[in-house]
Amino acid sequence: MTNVKKKNGSGSVRVALVTGGIGGIGTEVCKFLQRQGRLIVAGFHPDEYSIAKKWQETIGSEGFNFELASGDVSDYDSSQSMVAEVVNRFGSVDILVNCAGITRDKMLRKMEEHMWEDVLSTNLDSAFNVTRHVVDGMLSREFGRIVNISSVNGQKGQFGQTNYSAAKAGIHGFTMALAQEVAYKGVTVNTISPGYVDTRMTRAMPDDIREKIVSTIPIGRMAEPSEIAQAVNFLCDDNNNYITGANIPVNGGLYMT
Repeated sequence: MTNVKKKNGSGSVRVALVTGGIGGIGTEVCKFLQRQGRLIVAGFHPDEYSIAKKWQETIGSEGFNFELASGDVSDYDSSQSMVAEVVNRFGSVDILVNCAGITRDKMLRKMEEHMWEDVLSTNLDSAFNVTRHVVDGMLSREFGRIVNISSVNGQKGQFGQTNYSAAKAGIHGFTMALAQEVAYKGVTVNTISPGYVDTRMTRAMPDDIREKIVSTIPIGRMAEPSEIAQAVNFLCDDNNNYITGANIPVNGGLYMT
């Protein structure tokens, strides 16, 4: 296990923490950022330890070397411990991608309280819980890249997703406010709003539902996870100093503003 921040010819490699890093989009984000020369730490829920270790082995066989850090991003103290572990092992968190998220879909009149609370705490509270513990270090080093993963449904709303749509809309409000607070120190904060992405979750949909969704997308297909990761990678580049507070849609034309 690596315990010291790795070095390259120009000094310390920047450390990227990707919450939800072992998921479909998160995995591709980790790959893109490592190709950019970052040291990658993939965050995962403590209940998924065996899944995370298997993921690490599988991805390692593809030539990628990712570290792991466990934490429940819906919990403030657990998030603090996760960040502290990463900083203790590698010295800093220079890049944060808030990618963890869940769905609990139901029409509002049938939605149970825990379904609302679970989605808001995992998809929105998590942005505060994790970012709160990395932002001071970024400010002191006068460098930071924070990318928050929202959704097209946070922009337009979605039937049966009042909880998810509310959380994802809140993500960009968080982005815009924080971007104003930290810009003076070289820290950028941006949002990516994906449309429907070809992941294990969407592949589990009934074929007729998938076909109905695809029929509404002008490009005529769902996004590949790598297409979301490419946008994240762009925002995390060291030289991308002048984009902050932005919401970049990657939705195939599903929703245009």
